[in-house]
Amino acid sequence: MENMQENMESAKDLRYYKDMYESECKKGRLLEQKLAAGQQSAAYMEQKLARIKGSVFWKYSGPLRSFAHKIQRTRERIGYYGSIKGVLRKLDAKRIEKKARAGHGSASFPSAQEAERQRETVFPKNIKFSILVPLYNTPEKFLTQAIDSVLAQTYENWELCLADGSDRGHEYIENVCREYIEKDREYLNKHPELLEKVGVKGRIIYERLEKNEGISGNTNRALAMAGGDYIGLFDHDDILHPSVLFEYMKAICGQGADYIYCDEATFHGNGIDNMITLHFKPDFAIDNLRANNYICHFSVFDRKLLDDGALFRSRFDGSQDHDMILRLTDKARKIVHVPKLMYYWRSHKGSVASDINAKSYAIDAAKGAVADHLRRKGFENFEITSTKAFETIFRIRYEIEREAKITIVIPNKDHCDDLKRCVSSILEMSSYDNYDIVIVENNSITDDIFKYYEELSQNPRIKVLTYEGEFNYSRINNFGVAHADGDYIILLNNDTQVITINWMEELLMYAQREDVGAVGCKLYYEDKTIQHAGVVIGLGAHRTAGHSHYRVSSNNLGYMGRLCYAQDVSAVTGACLMVKKELYYRVGGLDESFAVSLNDVDFCLRLMEAGYLNVFTPFAELYHYESVSRGSDAEGEKAARYNEESERFRRRWHEILEKGDPYYNINFSLDRSDFALKINA
Repeated sequence: MENMQENMESAKDLRYYKDMYESECKKGRLLEQKLAAGQQSAAYMEQKLARIKGSVFWKYSGPLRSFAHKIQRTRERIGYYGSIKGVLRKLDAKRIEKKARAGHGSASFPSAQEAERQRETVFPKNIKFSILVPLYNTPEKFLTQAIDSVLAQTYENWELCLADGSDRGHEYIENVCREYIEKDREYLNKHPELLEKVGVKGRIIYERLEKNEGISGNTNRALAMAGGDYIGLFDHDDILHPSVLFEYMKAICGQGADYIYCDEATFHGNGIDNMITLHFKPDFAIDNLRANNYICHFSVFDRKLLDDGALFRSRFDGSQDHDMILRLTDKARKIVHVPKLMYYWRSHKGSVASDINAKSYAIDAAKGAVADHLRRKGFENFEITSTKAFETIFRIRYEIEREAKITIVIPNKDHCDDLKRCVSSILEMSSYDNYDIVIVENNSITDDIFKYYEELSQNPRIKVLTYEGEFNYSRINNFGVAHADGDYIILLNNDTQVITINWMEELLMYAQREDVGAVGCKLYYEDKTIQHAGVVIGLGAHRTAGHSHYRVSSNNLGYMGRLCYAQDVSAVTGACLMVKKELYYRVGGLDESFAVSLNDVDFCLRLMEAGYLNVFTPFAELYHYESVSRGSDAEGEKAARYNEESERFRRRWHEILEKGDPYYNINFSLDRSDFALKINA
């Protein structure tokens, strides 16, 4: 009898999986049919659009269309910002931004008194910087401005190594350089204490090359001239802030830095105050660097990092700096970011700063440099593709090493429709197969939710557990994880809905790495504005933590393309967070003293404190109908509880709050989530 019952149960399970398999096959066929129909429709519409654009009517209706577009854009702006007042607030924000930008550029240069103080500063180390400049047909005005910016350095123990590969039509370059050599020798003769440091050959060293060897070859020739302790890379048409070497000496002597970089701006025209883009960077972040050469200028490093003698490798010409930065930061002991705008990258016709397509080979070179780095780090079978943000901002798909089991933990109280939407989207939209779901029931009272639980119990993927204590988000999740069978855990809110079918794979490809702690996804509100794209420590009115890019459009590329590539962050939201179960327990799970808020951020900071990276990926996308299930914490008892938990968070993490989020930048305002600059008093 028992055998018969077991056989019946087995047959029931077999029928269930057979039905599931047939259902998945049917969905696959339907998706293929929809895709084919969509492609056919797109091709037809492209042909139709081409015919319209080729018509006489289209040609002569251009001004009218332009006027209509302006009206439409005005309506969209009013709609996006909620009202005309919203538009006015945005205009006011732009005014504030303009005022904040004015504090950078030449306004940040030291006064004559401060420059003299910096020149007279005695450091505990006597470091000589060798600044390498490959010259090639450099316009005279650009060349003189570049050299003048080196001569203006307030830290004066440097040498400028100029390797000139210009053609015979640009002999003036040699004449200009030799004039500067004489000019600097006169200065050194008046300062014998400096002459003793730099030596009789002087600070400007020039060599005319027999032939142009390209960026890599010319720079390597400049390196052969160099005798300094630290090497700096400087483009022939750019400008340095007069205090940059002084600031780098502070980093070397104060922090033991062996690789240093700063913030930078692109500019056009005759002066650096004509700034186009101000790039304020995060501290060192390896996932950011793999996806995007955000470090770029002004890289200076200990010469000892070049133990193999290779600076630039010619096969990566066009992205030789990205290759070099990846190799040298791998070796560096202490990488320091100076969060000051101290390098000015000239944008002009034919420069990469102006248009990456001016040097299209740079795109392939950049992909090759990243691929070479990934292979050195042990990765295989990865894929590197350009993103919509920029051709050299990459999406990297890592191989899933093994199809480990994932347990999705979902706390729930009532809200049957929300939970049904969440669970249905997981079951119907997920391409990853090896997962189960643990729903933690907490104090529900409605009949419909218990009927739904009964329905869910028929699915062998799903377990419904009961936690009977008062609501405590941390304790409920810890309870759910304790009953999880998976090697990986996804903490998931019941008010979410899956968008991306491979969302679990996108999270897992990072969570599987030995150096990664928590991984978070991109969450949208119902109106497709962003709810979560990584957490910034110290952001917001409570100065605890806030979401970056909050409420911007889903089509927004983000600050410097940040919404288009996976990156390291201090924390991700617990609304959708993947972590190894073993790591979850290693750092103690969610702290139950944070009953409602900041428990996820606290958890991520403990992972970071233990030496792990937290990663945000924009390629796993879900809707998040935030606070549907528990309501708002804006008033009454809930507000008091939030204030108490915020105060405890600030006490626990006061050091990181004082220093600032390493993946943000101290030049950004903590009052806004859109990377607006703060106005310094």
